[in-house]
Amino acid sequence: MKLTWLGHSSFLLEESTGTTIVTDPFKGANVGYDMPKVSADIVTVSHTHGDHDNISAVEGDPAVINKVGAYEIGGVHILARRTYHDNVKGAKRGENLVFKYRMDGVDVCHMGDIGEDCNAMLVESLMPVNVLLIPVGGTYTVDAAEAKEYVDKIMPDVVVPMHYKTKDCDMDIDKLNEFLDLFDDECIEYIDGPTVEFDRADFDGEQTKVLVLEKKED
Repeated sequence: MKLTWLGHSSFLLEESTGTTIVTDPFKGANVGYDMPKVSADIVTVSHTHGDHDNISAVEGDPAVINKVGAYEIGGVHILARRTYHDNVKGAKRGENLVFKYRMDGVDVCHMGDIGEDCNAMLVESLMPVNVLLIPVGGTYTVDAAEAKEYVDKIMPDVVVPMHYKTKDCDMDIDKLNEFLDLFDDECIEYIDGPTVEFDRADFDGEQTKVLVLEKKED
């Protein structure tokens, strides 16, 4: 399966069969840069804030998944699990959906704007995870240290950080280096571009690798 970072918390996931998913499409006014043009069969929305819920930006008349449940669309299995956008059971920012997708035998987990503390019940419900997409910028989500705790407990093969401050992001969130500083240098790989491909056979379960992608430009 192929994964392309569109910016912020938005990714384009492509299965070899042709089924495509866009996660958390955003409004440029909320983030500081525009969402690239993209079409998809499915859009998943973790919550209804403007930096995650710009469904109209995605072309192709996609099916929209924004509620808890288990789904199968175009041969892709999707699980949406209710969590919280903060660490006080939603009292500050409401609820958040965590999505797990199975595409070409690869288990991908998108944590949305997870804000609640890492807990065993949530971790066990998500495992196993091959590719973990997790916010690391703090302020509105878990911060670098809290994200690292999720990584340590979930033990994915690959982590792709998201929802952090880039050079053209206007949001009051932390830069990526605070998260990367928590990993050994040999665990971090910088990808030249926004896209990476995964095959089930690529994962050996020995070590978690952090992939840093360049966001897609129009």
